[in-house]
Amino acid sequence: MKKLSLVIPSYNELGNFKSGCLQQVADYLKKKKLNWQVIVVDDGSTDGSSRQIKTWVKKQPNWRFIQNPHQGKAATIMTGVFKAKHPYILFTDFDQATPISQVEKLLPLLDKDYQIVIGSREVKGSLRQKEPFYRHLMGKIFNFVVQLLTVRGIHDTQCGFKIFDTQIARRLFKALKVYQPGPEKHAFTGAFDVELLFIANKKGYKIAEVPVRWYHAPTSRVNPLRDSIRMFLDVLKIRLTDLSGGYKKV
Repeated sequence: MKKLSLVIPSYNELGNFKSGCLQQVADYLKKKKLNWQVIVVDDGSTDGSSRQIKTWVKKQPNWRFIQNPHQGKAATIMTGVFKAKHPYILFTDFDQATPISQVEKLLPLLDKDYQIVIGSREVKGSLRQKEPFYRHLMGKIFNFVVQLLTVRGIHDTQCGFKIFDTQIARRLFKALKVYQPGPEKHAFTGAFDVELLFIANKKGYKIAEVPVRWYHAPTSRVNPLRDSIRMFLDVLKIRLTDLSGGYKKV
């Protein structure tokens, strides 16, 4: 029986909470033979969602709510990683764009000695639904840059559905250089996944990329143009940090 900690980042998720996204996770986990915990980490929400989610979480066995100042997704997930109590951690997005049931595709790879198993919307067998063409094209261009400069051989670094060995996840987050915790002005997901996987590759950890089902969830919180430019610059920073020896001691 797998022992799994789920880390769910939350930022202004009132609409998704009211539509039952967390309830979907709770209903699924109750049916499965998993020794699990769920950690919801709020990233300084301003829409009133944190109070409602905290109240709901208190009623759920094996769930925990943590309130953070607004620092972006990397710092939010990092908080959950260092509070996790089980040997493996699953990152899953609040909106359940990749449904929690897709974890069944990732778990078997842990028995094949993979230390990191990532959901992918790009490899054969994956399914992307209701995604605007321009968003898919932007993702393709971004991945081309990622493979050119940093993480070769991985077709989708940005899917928010990944399992890590807990101890390895902690080492990787400690080693981040570009995505150090700090104040954030906007809702920002960023390319921290790229930095994590780049460092993991340098360390020689065994990574599997698994096709998953994914739904495009429209949101007004993210600015695609602004965030894309910033993410491209962050990928460049990761490359320059490596060239300057910044990751030698990780």
